[in-house]
Amino acid sequence: MSTTAAEGVFTPKPGAAPLPRMIRAQALLETKMLLRNGEQLLLTVIIPTLLLVLFSAVDIIDTGKGKSVDFLAPGILALAVMSTAFTGQAIATGFERRYGVLKRLGASPLPRWGLMTAKTCSVLVTEVLQIVLLTVVAFALGWSPHGNPVWVVLLLVLGTAAFSGLGLLMAGTLKAEATLAAANLVFLLLLVGGGVIVPLEKFPGAVQSVLQLLPISALSDGLRDVLQGGAGLPLTDLGILAVWTVLGLGTAAKLFRWE
Repeated sequence: MSTTAAEGVFTPKPGAAPLPRMIRAQALLETKMLLRNGEQLLLTVIIPTLLLVLFSAVDIIDTGKGKSVDFLAPGILALAVMSTAFTGQAIATGFERRYGVLKRLGASPLPRWGLMTAKTCSVLVTEVLQIVLLTVVAFALGWSPHGNPVWVVLLLVLGTAAFSGLGLLMAGTLKAEATLAAANLVFLLLLVGGGVIVPLEKFPGAVQSVLQLLPISALSDGLRDVLQGGAGLPLTDLGILAVWTVLGLGTAAKLFRWE
Protein backbone atom coordinates (compact mmCIF):
# COMPACT_ATOMS: atom_id res chain seq x y z
CA MET A 1 0.00 0.00 0.00
CA SER A 2 1.21 3.53 -0.76
CA THR A 3 -0.18 6.69 0.85
CA THR A 4 -0.45 10.34 0.04
CA ALA A 5 0.10 12.05 3.38
CA ALA A 6 -1.41 15.37 2.37
CA GLU A 7 -4.68 13.90 1.20
CA GLY A 8 -4.78 10.84 3.47
CA VAL A 9 -5.70 8.67 0.50
CA PHE A 10 -4.66 5.03 0.34
CA THR A 11 -3.89 3.80 -3.17
CA PRO A 12 -3.85 0.03 -3.79
CA LYS A 13 -0.70 -1.28 -5.43
CA PRO A 14 -1.42 -4.85 -6.56
CA GLY A 15 1.28 -7.25 -7.67
CA ALA A 16 3.70 -9.81 -6.33
CA ALA A 17 6.57 -8.96 -4.05
CA PRO A 18 10.05 -8.83 -5.60
CA LEU A 19 11.35 -12.31 -6.41
CA PRO A 20 14.34 -12.22 -4.01
CA ARG A 21 12.00 -11.27 -1.15
CA MET A 22 9.63 -14.15 -2.01
CA ILE A 23 12.48 -16.67 -2.12
CA ARG A 24 13.90 -15.35 1.15
CA ALA A 25 10.52 -15.57 2.88
CA GLN A 26 9.91 -19.11 1.60
CA ALA A 27 13.41 -20.20 2.61
CA LEU A 28 12.85 -18.81 6.11
CA LEU A 29 9.53 -20.66 6.36
CA GLU A 30 11.11 -23.91 5.14
CA THR A 31 13.91 -23.59 7.70
CA LYS A 32 11.53 -22.91 10.58
CA MET A 33 9.38 -25.90 9.64
CA LEU A 34 12.45 -28.12 9.50
CA LEU A 35 13.81 -26.99 12.86
CA ARG A 36 10.41 -27.46 14.52
CA ASN A 37 10.07 -31.03 13.26
CA GLY A 38 11.25 -33.40 15.99
CA GLU A 39 11.71 -36.37 13.66
CA GLN A 40 13.81 -34.31 11.26
CA LEU A 41 15.96 -33.00 14.10
CA LEU A 42 16.52 -36.57 15.27
CA LEU A 43 17.69 -37.53 11.80
CA THR A 44 19.76 -34.47 10.97
CA VAL A 45 21.28 -33.47 14.31
CA ILE A 46 20.92 -35.99 17.11
CA ILE A 47 21.83 -39.22 15.27
CA PRO A 48 25.04 -37.86 13.64
CA THR A 49 26.13 -36.32 16.95
CA LEU A 50 25.49 -39.52 18.91
CA LEU A 51 27.34 -41.60 16.33
CA LEU A 52 30.33 -39.27 16.47
CA VAL A 53 30.47 -39.36 20.28
CA LEU A 54 29.81 -43.10 20.60
CA PHE A 55 32.29 -44.40 18.06
CA SER A 56 34.94 -41.88 19.09
CA ALA A 57 34.67 -42.76 22.77
CA VAL A 58 34.23 -46.54 22.44
CA ASP A 59 36.71 -48.63 20.46
CA ILE A 60 34.17 -50.69 18.52
CA ILE A 61 35.52 -50.44 14.97
CA ASP A 62 39.14 -50.43 13.87
CA THR A 63 39.58 -47.10 12.09
CA GLY A 64 43.30 -47.51 11.49
CA LYS A 65 46.18 -45.47 12.84
CA GLY A 66 45.59 -42.31 14.82
CA LYS A 67 42.62 -41.18 16.85
CA SER A 68 39.20 -42.54 15.96
CA VAL A 69 37.70 -39.06 15.86
CA ASP A 70 40.12 -38.02 13.09
CA PHE A 71 38.67 -40.79 10.90
CA LEU A 72 35.07 -40.43 12.03
CA ALA A 73 34.57 -36.65 11.92
CA PRO A 74 34.80 -36.29 8.11
CA GLY A 75 32.46 -39.24 7.60
CA ILE A 76 29.93 -37.86 10.07
CA LEU A 77 30.03 -34.49 8.29
CA ALA A 78 29.21 -36.33 5.06
CA LEU A 79 26.40 -38.18 6.85
CA ALA A 80 24.99 -34.86 8.07
CA VAL A 81 24.88 -33.56 4.50
CA MET A 82 23.13 -36.71 3.31
CA SER A 83 20.61 -36.69 6.16
CA THR A 84 19.51 -33.13 5.36
CA ALA A 85 19.92 -32.79 1.59
CA PHE A 86 18.69 -36.28 0.72
CA THR A 87 16.71 -38.06 3.45
CA GLY A 88 15.08 -35.09 5.15
CA GLN A 89 14.34 -33.20 1.95
CA ALA A 90 12.97 -36.28 0.18
CA ILE A 91 10.55 -37.11 2.99
CA ALA A 92 9.37 -33.53 3.56
CA THR A 93 8.92 -32.81 -0.15
CA GLY A 94 7.21 -36.14 -0.74
CA PHE A 95 4.51 -35.42 1.84
CA GLU A 96 4.13 -31.83 0.65
CA ARG A 97 3.44 -33.25 -2.79
CA ARG A 98 0.94 -35.75 -1.40
CA TYR A 99 -1.05 -33.15 0.55
CA GLY A 100 -1.16 -30.75 -2.40
CA VAL A 101 1.15 -28.15 -0.84
CA LEU A 102 3.47 -28.13 -3.86
CA LYS A 103 0.52 -27.78 -6.22
CA ARG A 104 -0.76 -24.72 -4.35
CA LEU A 105 2.69 -23.17 -4.09
CA GLY A 106 3.18 -23.84 -7.79
CA ALA A 107 0.14 -21.67 -8.51
CA SER A 108 1.48 -18.79 -6.40
CA PRO A 109 3.52 -15.85 -7.76
CA LEU A 110 6.66 -17.68 -6.60
CA PRO A 111 7.89 -19.65 -9.64
CA ARG A 112 8.60 -23.33 -9.23
CA TRP A 113 12.32 -22.88 -9.68
CA GLY A 114 12.11 -20.21 -6.97
CA LEU A 115 10.49 -22.73 -4.64
CA MET A 116 13.28 -25.23 -5.32
CA THR A 117 15.82 -22.46 -4.70
CA ALA A 118 14.18 -21.66 -1.36
CA LYS A 119 14.28 -25.33 -0.38
CA THR A 120 17.96 -25.49 -1.30
CA CYS A 121 18.69 -22.39 0.80
CA SER A 122 16.88 -23.99 3.73
CA VAL A 123 19.01 -27.12 3.32
CA LEU A 124 22.21 -25.04 3.28
CA VAL A 125 21.23 -23.12 6.42
CA THR A 126 20.46 -26.38 8.24
CA GLU A 127 23.75 -27.89 7.10
CA VAL A 128 25.70 -24.90 8.40
CA LEU A 129 24.10 -25.40 11.82
CA GLN A 130 24.88 -29.13 11.68
CA ILE A 131 28.50 -28.59 10.67
CA VAL A 132 29.06 -26.01 13.40
CA LEU A 133 27.63 -28.33 16.05
CA LEU A 134 29.52 -31.40 14.85
CA THR A 135 32.77 -29.46 14.54
CA VAL A 136 32.46 -28.20 18.12
CA VAL A 137 31.73 -31.74 19.36
CA ALA A 138 34.62 -33.18 17.32
CA PHE A 139 37.07 -30.60 18.70
CA ALA A 140 35.90 -31.46 22.22
CA LEU A 141 36.71 -35.11 21.44
CA GLY A 142 40.25 -34.21 20.35
CA TRP A 143 39.83 -33.80 16.58
CA SER A 144 42.87 -32.39 14.74
CA PRO A 145 41.81 -31.43 11.19
CA HIS A 146 44.25 -30.51 8.42
CA GLY A 147 44.06 -29.42 4.80
CA ASN A 148 42.66 -26.51 2.82
CA PRO A 149 39.19 -25.40 4.01
CA VAL A 150 38.35 -24.29 0.46
CA TRP A 151 38.42 -27.92 -0.71
CA VAL A 152 36.21 -28.86 2.24
CA VAL A 153 33.61 -26.25 1.30
CA LEU A 154 33.72 -27.32 -2.35
CA LEU A 155 33.14 -30.96 -1.39
CA LEU A 156 30.26 -30.07 0.93
CA VAL A 157 28.54 -27.86 -1.66
CA LEU A 158 28.88 -30.42 -4.44
CA GLY A 159 27.78 -33.19 -2.09
CA THR A 160 24.72 -31.13 -1.15
CA ALA A 161 23.85 -30.67 -4.83
CA ALA A 162 24.24 -34.39 -5.54
CA PHE A 163 22.08 -35.50 -2.62
CA SER A 164 19.49 -32.78 -3.23
CA GLY A 165 19.01 -33.99 -6.78
CA LEU A 166 18.55 -37.57 -5.64
CA GLY A 167 16.18 -36.52 -2.86
CA LEU A 168 14.01 -34.44 -5.18
CA LEU A 169 14.01 -37.24 -7.74
CA MET A 170 12.69 -39.68 -5.15
CA ALA A 171 10.14 -37.23 -3.74
CA GLY A 172 8.86 -36.27 -7.18
CA THR A 173 8.36 -39.77 -8.56
CA LEU A 174 7.34 -42.02 -5.66
CA LYS A 175 4.35 -41.93 -3.33
CA ALA A 176 4.96 -40.26 0.02
CA GLU A 177 4.85 -43.52 1.99
CA ALA A 178 7.25 -45.18 -0.45
CA THR A 179 9.56 -42.16 -0.22
CA LEU A 180 9.53 -42.35 3.58
CA ALA A 181 10.49 -46.03 3.58
CA ALA A 182 13.00 -45.81 0.73
CA ALA A 183 14.75 -42.69 2.03
CA ASN A 184 15.25 -44.17 5.50
CA LEU A 185 16.41 -47.50 4.05
CA VAL A 186 18.94 -45.77 1.80
CA PHE A 187 20.13 -43.73 4.78
CA LEU A 188 20.81 -46.86 6.82
CA LEU A 189 22.47 -48.73 3.93
CA LEU A 190 24.78 -45.84 3.08
CA LEU A 191 25.57 -45.29 6.75
CA VAL A 192 26.93 -48.84 6.89
CA GLY A 193 28.39 -49.19 3.41
CA GLY A 194 29.41 -45.65 2.53
CA GLY A 195 32.66 -45.34 4.43
CA VAL A 196 31.07 -43.16 7.10
CA ILE A 197 31.94 -45.32 10.10
CA VAL A 198 33.31 -48.53 8.63
CA PRO A 199 36.38 -48.01 6.41
CA LEU A 200 35.80 -49.16 2.83
CA GLU A 201 38.99 -51.24 3.12
CA LYS A 202 37.04 -53.61 5.38
CA PHE A 203 34.86 -54.72 2.45
CA PRO A 204 35.84 -57.30 -0.22
CA GLY A 205 37.67 -55.90 -3.23
CA ALA A 206 34.82 -56.27 -5.73
CA VAL A 207 32.28 -54.74 -3.34
CA GLN A 208 34.72 -51.98 -2.44
CA SER A 209 35.06 -50.96 -6.08
CA VAL A 210 31.31 -50.46 -6.35
CA LEU A 211 30.94 -48.69 -3.00
CA GLN A 212 33.61 -46.16 -3.96
CA LEU A 213 31.33 -44.86 -6.71
CA LEU A 214 28.53 -43.92 -4.30
CA PRO A 215 28.09 -40.21 -3.52
CA ILE A 216 28.39 -40.75 0.24
CA SER A 217 31.66 -42.64 -0.26
CA ALA A 218 33.06 -39.93 -2.52
CA LEU A 219 32.09 -37.22 -0.03
CA SER A 220 33.40 -39.17 2.98
CA ASP A 221 36.68 -40.11 1.29
CA GLY A 222 37.21 -36.64 -0.12
CA LEU A 223 36.66 -34.97 3.25
CA ARG A 224 38.83 -37.56 4.97
CA ASP A 225 41.68 -37.12 2.49
CA VAL A 226 41.67 -33.38 3.06
CA LEU A 227 40.89 -33.15 6.77
CA GLN A 228 42.79 -36.22 7.98
CA GLY A 229 45.56 -36.54 5.40
CA GLY A 230 45.99 -32.90 4.42
CA ALA A 231 45.67 -33.83 0.73
CA GLY A 232 45.19 -31.36 -2.12
CA LEU A 233 42.19 -31.02 -4.37
CA PRO A 234 40.41 -34.44 -4.43
CA LEU A 235 39.64 -34.49 -8.15
CA THR A 236 38.39 -38.08 -8.30
CA ASP A 237 35.88 -37.62 -5.49
CA LEU A 238 34.74 -34.27 -6.89
CA GLY A 239 34.27 -35.91 -10.29
CA ILE A 240 32.07 -38.65 -8.82
CA LEU A 241 29.97 -36.08 -6.97
CA ALA A 242 29.66 -33.97 -10.13
CA VAL A 243 28.35 -36.96 -12.10
CA TRP A 244 25.77 -37.73 -9.41
CA THR A 245 24.77 -34.04 -9.34
CA VAL A 246 24.13 -33.92 -13.08
CA LEU A 247 22.28 -37.24 -13.07
CA GLY A 248 20.18 -36.44 -10.00
CA LEU A 249 19.20 -32.87 -10.77
CA GLY A 250 18.80 -33.51 -14.49
CA THR A 251 16.56 -36.53 -14.00
CA ALA A 252 14.57 -34.83 -11.23
CA ALA A 253 13.91 -31.83 -13.49
CA LYS A 254 12.46 -34.12 -16.18
CA LEU A 255 10.50 -36.57 -14.04
CA PHE A 256 9.36 -34.51 -11.04
CA ARG A 257 5.57 -34.56 -10.69
CA TRP A 258 4.00 -31.70 -8.72
CA GLU A 259 0.72 -33.50 -8.09
